[in-house]
Amino acid sequence: MTVDHSPVPPPDNSSQDPDWWRQAVIYQVYPRSFADADGDGLGDLRGVAQRLGHLAELGVDALWLSPFYPSELADGGYDVADYRDVDPRLGTLDDFATMTAEAHRLGLKVIVDLVPNHTSRQHPWFQEALRSAPGSAARERYVFRDGRGAHGELPPTDWQSVFGGSAWRRVADGQWYLHLFTPEQPDLNWDDEEVRADFRTTLRFWCDRGVDGFRVDVAHALAKDLAEPLRDLGAPELSGEVALSTMAPGSHPFFDREEVHEIYRDWRKILDAYTPPRMAVAEAWVPGERRALYARPDELGQAFNFEYLEAGWDAAQLREVITGQLETARGAGASATWVLSNHDVVRHTSRLMLPPGTDSNAWLLTGGNAPAVDEAAGLRRARAATLLMLALPGSSYVYQGEELGLPEVADLPTEVLQDPIWEQTGHVRKGRDGCRVPLPWTAGGPSYGFGAAGSWLPQPSYFARYSVEAQRGVAGSTLELYRAALRLRRGFGADESLTWVGETPDGVLDFVRADGWRCVANLSGADVPLPPGAVLLSSAGPADRAATEGVLEPDTTVWLDQRG
Repeated sequence: MTVDHSPVPPPDNSSQDPDWWRQAVIYQVYPRSFADADGDGLGDLRGVAQRLGHLAELGVDALWLSPFYPSELADGGYDVADYRDVDPRLGTLDDFATMTAEAHRLGLKVIVDLVPNHTSRQHPWFQEALRSAPGSAARERYVFRDGRGAHGELPPTDWQSVFGGSAWRRVADGQWYLHLFTPEQPDLNWDDEEVRADFRTTLRFWCDRGVDGFRVDVAHALAKDLAEPLRDLGAPELSGEVALSTMAPGSHPFFDREEVHEIYRDWRKILDAYTPPRMAVAEAWVPGERRALYARPDELGQAFNFEYLEAGWDAAQLREVITGQLETARGAGASATWVLSNHDVVRHTSRLMLPPGTDSNAWLLTGGNAPAVDEAAGLRRARAATLLMLALPGSSYVYQGEELGLPEVADLPTEVLQDPIWEQTGHVRKGRDGCRVPLPWTAGGPSYGFGAAGSWLPQPSYFARYSVEAQRGVAGSTLELYRAALRLRRGFGADESLTWVGETPDGVLDFVRADGWRCVANLSGADVPLPPGAVLLSSAGPADRAATEGVLEPDTTVWLDQRG
């Protein structure tokens, strides 16, 4: 008799419901800043695996892993040199398998970032293109063009990079290649069938390794109008997302074109071939009615709602955004998405305290001092915003560290900055490093528990009081607020509707969910009466006056049970 000595895989305790993502809470892990297991100052996959218990205890449904692929880190890992491998500094494919198996054992789904608009300049395809002649098949995988001017010395068009400057870079033989982001990120040509076929292979590669879904980076940029002659936009200030609001839908030469949806319909066939089907969510910086197209069931199925992230601390504005997003998602057959922070924006603990109209980049350039942000007030407002978000029907995306109440590290010295925005804009825009500072796990020790040899970005000393160790089990801490909210949220049912309460004081958001619970958020500057009902949870913590005096204080959100 033959004995099978192969290891028994751990159980998959994550949901097998094909619609698990519709009401999920998904935690974004920026791996280089999450946990460092090998002590080199850079977070890695073994570090993620070792800290997955934190996510399970928190009560989230899934983790979204930002890029972990081989990369020269010209743009924080979003310059991918190999889509089907792991950066050696972050681990191996075996480490990825171990991490995924541990996540599934703990009941967590795994979503990975996919970056299909551009590769790294180190990608073998681009290196082959540089060695090949103009017009070759190798160059057809990218967007190479001759320049304008008497000697081809001018860029082919006036298109501008999202990060600043021309979107074209000249190579040694005189041709130019397109890069909508950094020069280290050449854009792929999605008219090329080899590009399309290779990404089908990539999707299957990760699905076969247990990945449950994909976050699609710059989902609106893949299809481009490459017909000759290429079209100028006419003015540099229109050479980006700004132009989308000034041009007929689908007519922009490189953003949000109709042809992009053919790509995602093709992907959906692959994703639906797995059991349960793999989910996907689009990062598409386009108007809401256009964003809904990416979220259709036969395409990616879901898309990020950035209007909510960009809204100020204003009840009327937020109500308009919430109502519009629910209607848009319902029309697309998708669930709504909500997010307050991510790896690209100022953390909401700080951002929500900035006066309306504040230029966040100008604020960062002052080191967060003009205006200064009241730390306690910012945390109070952030907690209220979180409880409001988690009460909304749909999926909530939580960025690592927001469960600790981390503020933006606005005063990073310029000499430590890593974001390419700083250099590419000639030191005009400070970039996104302030929200990417590695997490504090302990109140002391090297890098506050992030790793044994410091961290790739310096952590401020005040991170000690925000650490997991300092907050775990402490009544009223932000960590315990998140845990309580996520625990309660699981019992609220799957209904994806809400009803606004008719008469409310100015500055108050008040809605009822179909399953018998109510959310009231006071965004005004004065106390307001609290509606009847048992207080389930308050963002203000145990000392809140809601339960004892029936008063809803400013910058406070309360959940009420009105089932009887």
